[in-house]
Amino acid sequence: MSYVQPADLVDRLTAAGAAKVSYSAPVTLLRATMAGAILTLGAAFAVTVSTQTGQPLLGAMLFPVGFIMLYLMGFDLLTGVFTLVPIAWIARRPGVSLRPMLRTWGLVFVGNFLGAFTVAVLMAIYFTYGFSTAPSAVGEAISEIGHGRTVGYADHGAAGMLTLFVRAVLCNWMVSTGVIGAFMTDNVIGKIACMWMPVMLFFYMGFEHSIVNMFLFPSGLLLGAEFTIMDYLIWNEIPTVLGNLVGGLAFVGLPLYYAHRRKQAATVATALEGDAGTDSTGTDSTGTGSAVADPEGTGSDVTAPAAPSAEGPTETPELVGAGR
Repeated sequence: MSYVQPADLVDRLTAAGAAKVSYSAPVTLLRATMAGAILTLGAAFAVTVSTQTGQPLLGAMLFPVGFIMLYLMGFDLLTGVFTLVPIAWIARRPGVSLRPMLRTWGLVFVGNFLGAFTVAVLMAIYFTYGFSTAPSAVGEAISEIGHGRTVGYADHGAAGMLTLFVRAVLCNWMVSTGVIGAFMTDNVIGKIACMWMPVMLFFYMGFEHSIVNMFLFPSGLLLGAEFTIMDYLIWNEIPTVLGNLVGGLAFVGLPLYYAHRRKQAATVATALEGDAGTDSTGTDSTGTGSAVADPEGTGSDVTAPAAPSAEGPTETPELVGAGR
């Protein structure tokens, strides 16, 4: 199984983050809509398994199926974008600034919601025979989740809101670890393993994922659960989005970037000047970039990245199909 060294991993992450802000609005919406739909179908599957078998751990073990499939197909979740795009901005990747980052976040949020809500409507029809009967046992379980994770938090006031926020932080700590894990290897089985483990953990522990909740709570309302849209927004979705942002960035993206980023370009250029086979720009006679002695003593060579395209960031072959 191939393994990507941490410094190379950071290069991949910032390149992928930069690529995301380069997509047109329709493409970003399409990628996000498909991601929201596939993830929430996985959530419906997991709740069905948990309810019908009485084994929540089994449901949690199977939930990552949707997450893995959507990332292998190259679609985008808000939780992953929260982690990748900011570090591309901090790394000063071409084309990445505050406005494009916020635009990408907004479009991915809308697309994820469209996909998740579509699945919520379809599953509500499935659980009720087209709203002609009472919800099935699985439908009732989803309704109870929606009630417990809105009114249940509200009953505890500020302590409930804090608990909700912390669960959202912990969630994207694990989910973004799964996203990053897909970049750690070029082997498909390796990608699946790296994504599976942390995502299974988050689901079984009952952490709060903003996109999964875009399915669970609209489904609950459609199935007759006793909470309101405002309950959902104030006592779940909005704090969950904020907590997911903090969890992915503070506990995954920033630690990885600052722990393993390469030295500043000037330092690398100085090292390159001392290499008889290269010039001060870090390129060889072909202009494609060359390996130089590792300036940080990590035990591996540093490869000076090729200059970005004038048309903006692109996803190189090794990034295609990686966690996004």
